[in-house]
Formats: sequence, structure tokens, C-alpha cells
Amino acid sequence: MNRLLEVENLGVNFKTYGGEVKAVRNVSFHVDKGEIVAIVGESGSGKSVTVQTVMGLIPKPPAIINSGKVLFEGKDLMTLSKKQLKKVNGSKMSMVFQDPMTSLNPTMKIGHQIAEVLIVHKNLSKAEARKKAIEMIKLVGIPNAEERYDQYPHEFSGGMRQRAMISIALACSPELLIADEPTTALDVTIQAQVLELMKDLKTKINTAIILITHDLGVVAETAERVIVMYAGMIMETSSVDAIFNNPKHPYTWGLLESIPDITTSSEKQRLIPIEGTPPDLFSPPIGCPFAPRCKYAMEICVNQMPPDFEIDEGHTAKCWLNDPRSLGAEEILELRGRGREREASTN
Repeated sequence: MNRLLEVENLGVNFKTYGGEVKAVRNVSFHVDKGEIVAIVGESGSGKSVTVQTVMGLIPKPPAIINSGKVLFEGKDLMTLSKKQLKKVNGSKMSMVFQDPMTSLNPTMKIGHQIAEVLIVHKNLSKAEARKKAIEMIKLVGIPNAEERYDQYPHEFSGGMRQRAMISIALACSPELLIADEPTTALDVTIQAQVLELMKDLKTKINTAIILITHDLGVVAETAERVIVMYAGMIMETSSVDAIFNNPKHPYTWGLLESIPDITTSSEKQRLIPIEGTPPDLFSPPIGCPFAPRCKYAMEICVNQMPPDFEIDEGHTAKCWLNDPRSLGAEEILELRGRGREREASTN
């Protein structure tokens, strides 16, 4: 195994006037070199807090990191000083944020912002940094790179600004790129171009990517492995194929049922929302956090947190339905399938 990043039992709270919000609870996952891993879940599930903690960008206070390790190439980033962490961020690990207009400096030319990263982390001269920055602008598919180098963010379209953000993040050829919902504010055509660009860059420079999204279409198109988060915890993790073809957690079923199926032959198709609301993370439930919204919840689900049941190699699900003593997920999946068939036949 070629482990690049390992997160072990990460716990992050936020101290507020109303108490402590338990935003991330015992989160563990890994990313291998050159791998694209997607983290999916509803807003507030802890996706962004998790990766910002990995990058050392979480503000302390109000954040309190109460447990866990973040191992990058075997080194625990939690033990590094701010100066040491700054050397890792930007050079070996970079992040693309959701909104480029709040991330790019509106008073600096795009080329200068890319060149600044190279001067700080690679000690290049201004002339060398300019040459390399123009190469990066070309690499992300922005035309007329020399001309664009001297333009400001407001002179770029939304898609081009996102590409500029990616070029800044990739300027030092990092081993890990974290993309926090990089396509949310873009139209469908530009979304496809940005996702294709990220896959190309992975192929060209073998960069591992953590892709944070709530869009399962993006996951299917881009990722190799998926982590499903809910209420600050990992509910299920597996390969992309297993998530779509053999999901084992009711929350994952809910996410999949809430998107349209373009393969259906029925003209009428009702999307099924996940009813209810996420739990109060000031005082999380002692059992499964999804139990109050789960139609398959049992008494044990409410009273006891499920372990991570291993379905197959690399596929785990935190759900009591996968316990051999319960009505298993396989049987419930079969019942759900029959229900959908009956519904389709009546439309």
C-alpha cells in the first residue's frame, strides 16, 4: 500500500456560547498516492471541517481538536509548528476552495498570485516564477496565458477563476490536492470541464485528490473511492462501484434515492427525500445518529452506536442491519426493490 495520508480517530469540537458543537467525531480514513477519494454528505455533516483540520486551517479557538492524528507521509501534522506546517501547505498539500472570488486576492493580478506561491515555496526568481506561472495557466486550459497573467480576478469568468485557483494550488506540484466543492457555483458545462481537468492532472502529475461534494453525479464521474459522512461521522466507505451497486447504509440509500435515475423507462418519477433533520450536535445521540430519520431503525440503533461492519475488503458500513443477527441489508434491499417495481407499474 502506498499511503499518503492517514487520519486516525479525529475529533473536533467548536466552543460556542450555547455549549460545544461536536462537529467531527472519531473520523478515520486514508488516501493513497495518486488516488481520488470523494467525501459526500449533507451540509453540516463535517466534510469541510475534517479537511480544514487536516490542512491546519481550522481556527483555534473556537475549534478544539480533542483527539486524533493526521499522518502525512508518516509525519503527524498535529505536532508541527505553524512554520513547519506552512512548508507542507502549498508545497506538498494544497486546497481549492468552493468560491474563488473569496479566495483570490481581487487587488492582485492572477499571474502574480501564482508566482507568489512559487517564490515562497520554491525560492524561484521573479522571472523564473513568471515563466512557471504562465506554464501553469496553460496547464489548466486557460487560453492566451501570457495575456491572462496580467489580468485581475474580476476579468475572468467563473470557470476561469476556478481554473486559476487550481493552477495556484498545483503550482508546486503537491502530492495531495483537496478540492472543497470546486464545481458548486459553476454551470453544468464548466463543471464537466473542471472535473475533466482534475482527472487529467491526476494522470499527468500523479496528484492524489480529496474531493468534497454533495453531488453524487460528480462522484460517479471522478472518484475511485467514496466516504459517506453524516453528523460528523463516517457512515460508509467503499469503492465507487460498491456505493452505487451495493450500498449498505440507509443514509447512503437515501442519498441515492434523492437523485433522478436517467435509466428508468417510466416518464413519471418521484424523487424520495430524506425526511427529518440531522441531530443536534450540541448533544449527539448515544446510538446511530441517523436512527431518528431511518425507516429501518431498531431498538438497538437508538441505544447503541453501531461498529463499522466490514462488508468486503475496503467496504465498511456503520449500521446494525449488517449484523448477522438482524434482518440484513440484503433482505431490505430486496424489499425496497420490489416496492420500486410496484410503484413504477402503477405510474
